Amino acid sequence: MTSSIEENSVDYIVIGGGSSGCALAGRLSEDASTSVTLLEAGGNGDTWIVNTPAAVVLMVPQTLNSWGFETVPQKGLNGRLGYQPRGKVLGGSSSINAMAYIRGHKSDYDEWAALGNTGWSFQDVLPYFRKSEKNHAITDEWHGNDGPLSVSNLRTDNPFQQHYLKAAEQAGYPVNNDFNGAEQEGLGTYQVTQIDGERCSSYRAYLLPHMGKRPNLSVETGAMTQRVLFEGKRAVGVEYRQGGQLKKIMARREVILCAGAFQSPQLLMLSGIGDSAELQKHGIPVVHHLPGVGKNLKDHPDFIFGYKSDDLNLLGLSLKGGVSLFKEIMRYRRERRGMISSNFAECGGFLKTRPELKAPDIQLHFVIALVDDHARKLHMGHGFSCHVCLLRPKSSGTVTLKDANPETPPLIDPNFLGHPDDVEDLVAGYRMTDRLMKAPALARYITRDLFTADVKTDEEIRTILRQRVDTVYHPVGTCKMGVDEMAVVDPALKVHGVESLRVVDASIMPTIIGGNTNAPAIMIAEKAADMIRQGL
Repeated sequence: MTSSIEENSVDYIVIGGGSSGCALAGRLSEDASTSVTLLEAGGNGDTWIVNTPAAVVLMVPQTLNSWGFETVPQKGLNGRLGYQPRGKVLGGSSSINAMAYIRGHKSDYDEWAALGNTGWSFQDVLPYFRKSEKNHAITDEWHGNDGPLSVSNLRTDNPFQQHYLKAAEQAGYPVNNDFNGAEQEGLGTYQVTQIDGERCSSYRAYLLPHMGKRPNLSVETGAMTQRVLFEGKRAVGVEYRQGGQLKKIMARREVILCAGAFQSPQLLMLSGIGDSAELQKHGIPVVHHLPGVGKNLKDHPDFIFGYKSDDLNLLGLSLKGGVSLFKEIMRYRRERRGMISSNFAECGGFLKTRPELKAPDIQLHFVIALVDDHARKLHMGHGFSCHVCLLRPKSSGTVTLKDANPETPPLIDPNFLGHPDDVEDLVAGYRMTDRLMKAPALARYITRDLFTADVKTDEEIRTILRQRVDTVYHPVGTCKMGVDEMAVVDPALKVHGVESLRVVDASIMPTIIGGNTNAPAIMIAEKAADMIRQGL
């Protein structure tokens, strides 16, 4: 390995080619007079394994296109280590996720504004959701139809969608055909970030059409950022490792971190921005004392019900299923329809565990396969699953450094179920989901309840929650936006106390939103691009 340093300069350096980074680099490079370099540690985001929706089962359980992080032992989960897959590929987690297009609740963004984040109320951010979106099925004041991100109805034709909706009616739950419209509450089928039955990642939406066509846009893959370079308190460049070489690139205007809720705070700390005592412990020279870096980690704790079934409309491992799957593969090749176009989490929705709540506090993801331990444990036969996650947990965690080596994963502590209220709220969510699963329209397809057959009392529910809860892949908040002493960025997403450095990704969320985080991460990039253009 050599230590020679190559050096050049551009206007903007974007670190991280994920949901936010691809959208931001795409938008900034629309200005031909502005040069943009995107640094991504992973590889190509335009491959069959990324573009084929059902191939998500090959990526999430392992490190194919994923960082495959683990948490520190979780006290609230009986000391278990949680699993945290994050996209390591162009498109980031939008290249390995379940493609559900969800924005969160209106009240989430109004709360951001109420915390002092001017310009981030729902009415402020709705235009950016619409700007990003190309919805193929809904045309109204809530949706966009001309944006880069393709949003469509599922093309699986799976009868279990109707079984799920019928069960919702039988359980007495409202049915909702648009979770991103006037009302979020209710159960239904998810719209997905797909185009013609293929995944539409942030990379495919915002960058791929312009690769090789914009001379002002450079995308570097296999580029592992080491640190942000400073002159005094001004960010002036980035040091990264690529192909065994240490390289430097300088920024004439700004360095922009889009590395996500785990690696944006990690890179800030490696670069000398964070709690000074923590940095000094690892021998990192302090550029600016900013104690909030890596604090305020929020994630949705999630429990999964799992059932065996004989129905071949459900993905599984069996001889008959293999024949059916071969037919589905051939159908997908011909039509881009059927089971191979599935995001697996085809149905779901949002419910209130207490009627007086202003917004739903649990979310369901109904999966047409048997999911156990993030699909890392496989079961013979067929089945289905239903996730229930808590949308606004009171528990809060941290991201800290294990050491000063950029190649070492950070220490991730979501502190799942650390607050007693989270346990009780999830008990209520468990009971609501159990009621849905026992509705005749679904119960008739169950041959065996794998995990919850003997769970009856609240205490038994609490026990199994601590045994089986983990993430539903929505970490946020570790570089939170705000005006208080623990805020990391201001409402323009500029890092407090330094110059020419922003953070643009889900880590800036001051509170966790009530829903999936991919669409909001893209919205954040759309708004950031406008603020940068306006000189804010």
